[in-house]
Amino acid sequence: MKKIFLMALGAIVLQHSIAQVKVDRTKKPAAGPAPVVTFKDPVIYNLSNGITVLVVENHKLPKVSASLIIDAGPIKEGNKAGGLDLMGSMLGEGTKTMNKAEFDEAVDYIGADVNLSAAGGSASALTRYFDKAFALMADALQHPAFPQESLDKLKQQTITGLKSDEKSAKAIAARVSNALSYGKNTAQGEFTTEATVKSITLSDIQDDYKNYITPSRSYLTFVGDITPAAAKALTDKYFGSWTGNKLTLPSIPDAKNPDKTEIDFVDVPTAVQAEMTVGNLVNNPMNGSDYHALLLANHILGGGAEAKLFMNLREKHGFTYGSYSSIGSGRFQNVFKATAAVRTDKADSAVAEMIGEILNMRDGKITQAELDNAKAIYNGSFALGMEDPARSARYASNILINNLPKDFYRTYLQKINALTIEDIKRVSKNYFNETNSRIVIVGNASKIMPSLLRLGYPIKKYDRWADPVIDSVKTVNINETPKTTDKVSAYSIVEDYLKAIGGKEELKKITSINRDLSLEMMGRTFTGTDKNANPNKMSTEIKMGTTTVMKAVFNGTTGYQAQMGQKKDLTMEEIKEQNDDKGVIPQLYYATADYKLDYVGSGTLDGESTYRLKVTMPSGRVSVQQYSSKTGLLLQEETTSKQGDEDVPMTVSYSDYKKVGNITLPFAISRNVGGQEITFKYTAIKINEGVSDEDFK
Repeated sequence: MKKIFLMALGAIVLQHSIAQVKVDRTKKPAAGPAPVVTFKDPVIYNLSNGITVLVVENHKLPKVSASLIIDAGPIKEGNKAGGLDLMGSMLGEGTKTMNKAEFDEAVDYIGADVNLSAAGGSASALTRYFDKAFALMADALQHPAFPQESLDKLKQQTITGLKSDEKSAKAIAARVSNALSYGKNTAQGEFTTEATVKSITLSDIQDDYKNYITPSRSYLTFVGDITPAAAKALTDKYFGSWTGNKLTLPSIPDAKNPDKTEIDFVDVPTAVQAEMTVGNLVNNPMNGSDYHALLLANHILGGGAEAKLFMNLREKHGFTYGSYSSIGSGRFQNVFKATAAVRTDKADSAVAEMIGEILNMRDGKITQAELDNAKAIYNGSFALGMEDPARSARYASNILINNLPKDFYRTYLQKINALTIEDIKRVSKNYFNETNSRIVIVGNASKIMPSLLRLGYPIKKYDRWADPVIDSVKTVNINETPKTTDKVSAYSIVEDYLKAIGGKEELKKITSINRDLSLEMMGRTFTGTDKNANPNKMSTEIKMGTTTVMKAVFNGTTGYQAQMGQKKDLTMEEIKEQNDDKGVIPQLYYATADYKLDYVGSGTLDGESTYRLKVTMPSGRVSVQQYSSKTGLLLQEETTSKQGDEDVPMTVSYSDYKKVGNITLPFAISRNVGGQEITFKYTAIKINEGVSDEDFK
């Protein structure tokens, strides 16, 4: 009782004391002194097979973790790009003595966490179960089963992910920026594609394993409730006899920045924002004399919500939700870059402001408050990070891998806090390039490109795979005979499509199409109907069993959407979009003055050559359609869809074409909206049958 009384009394006194202190909340509190960082060096063992073992004892909790990192460096995969990642995933698909289900059950049974990758593996468990968890990791790394069915599954999952990224302006910007900076045929600039994944065989996986999963250049770190002697005994027991290919760290020549600053543009007509990256290549080794100053300079420019880029592009101008910068470091060439996703109509202004802030850094326009704030953040985050025992283990392996002084991390904050504004100006001038930068922009060219010209930088165009685009755009009124002798035009693409699916005369006979459909969603099977009638009527109904879960209807003038009994009328904008299709075969109506067509060059889709047709609809909505150059059939359409007041990117894929009487139609249509993909599979299609006005009420 007395203890409780004293605690309560102490709380009252504390509250009274706080009440007496006047706090000026209009001023940011001054940063405290830099903390003194101390940590114990790990115990290090070297095995004869090439493994370096590091042990950090910490007996506060009854838990141990171990991670093995194979320091192979960047690896060029060429036409098998993605193979190493697949091989790493295959390590978790079972061993020679346990299939995947048995392996996963063994891990779950002891409450452990075991992970495998192409860079090594990790195991974590309570002390009493750690030996078993470590043995499972060792077994997976040294005796993988590599079943063919697992490879087939993982390849399909990878391809699905790639298809999703193909539609992401952010993913395109990252891929193209990297490829152009380093070169798309280099280890650091190459990227995985559907074609490279499809070409990977089980033999390739086995070769990658043989070449790169090895004790050579491996670092095995133990952290937690374990003694150095026990850790070494475990390593000797499970990895002591492991042998493998001897690795040599690759020597990679530096890539070059552009001779002068250029804009590299990728046209994505459906993009609702402009994704942009401004940057240049740098060499920033951790043992370099400018390393600490560069970290601080980058933080002042774009390290967070208080940095120059964020305060300018978001707080001052409202161009974006956020703008940041980053600078890589390490033994190999890296990239400094500033990034933002900005409003389409402000892309040129955003570029100018980003370049302006880089120039401010180069000119030394840095306040003492900005420098002090950046130092305070580093002081706090570094000290807080040291509370994690694994951090000191990672620092120890970093010292070995990067050939750093032994006191690198002990003197880390001393070097940060000794930096001056002149130091920040010097490294900004040397590393933040303005005259030889690469400005990568991904967005709607028709809306962005005209205003970019005022910036005065040369503009180069690339496709989504970082290949140069040669301008060959022609606008053709489909009502007229095309005034071009070229083999391909907007007119010929549409004509070839109409011919491929049955010919104009047969298509004009169609007044309605009635489709029975099925789809898989959230692990359940749904059925329904999809009906269209001329001039522009539609009705789609989805059922689960006998219950209607979704219905959408448009009668040519008005319409609604209903889900689980909740009905919502179409907005005026949605009605405008519904009127973009003038009939059940929309391409028949592209000959009217309501449409504007542009042939925008050739392309590829899933390895098939295509012609790309840009269609500006009556509502102003843009659709970029890809037609097979071989068959003439429509394969994909990229456009936007109204969701409330927002234009959301949508990709529609058409496949499984089959004959229905004299007409050829797709029996599978996939719609990807906002990253969510739904595939309608048509089980039956009827022409001019089973559709009435009642369907559109």
